[in-house]
Amino acid sequence: MKKMLKNNKGFTLIELMIVVAIIGILAAIAIPNFMSYQCKAKQAEAKSILGNMRVLQEAYFAEYGNYADNTVQMGFNTPKGDPKYTYDVTETDSGAGFDATATAKDGKGLGDGAAADKWTMDEDANLVNSPSGC
Repeated sequence: MKKMLKNNKGFTLIELMIVVAIIGILAAIAIPNFMSYQCKAKQAEAKSILGNMRVLQEAYFAEYGNYADNTVQMGFNTPKGDPKYTYDVTETDSGAGFDATATAKDGKGLGDGAAADKWTMDEDANLVNSPSGC
């Protein structure tokens, strides 16, 4: 009998169940935090490019006395790689203002269709997010 007990190696079913439960609890805590950080990183793209669009609009305004009414006119090039947003600009107040927008593309993890993440920046650098965030 002593020889049989001495050669027992491995884990009991209870020990394995405890390990699986601990891993499940850790995953339940970590995954939502990871998704939030991932969404914020994607939104950083929109904020940065909208800031660049504003700089291009200000340069256009300095040269022509009004804001551009499309991205081609102001010299904006679509970002290289796989951008998460589509970008557009419209003039307001008969060329005295503008709204630059970034709308999340479908399938990019930022909402789809009408609920897509959308950022807007105007000539005063007011940045608005709708629907609000991640």
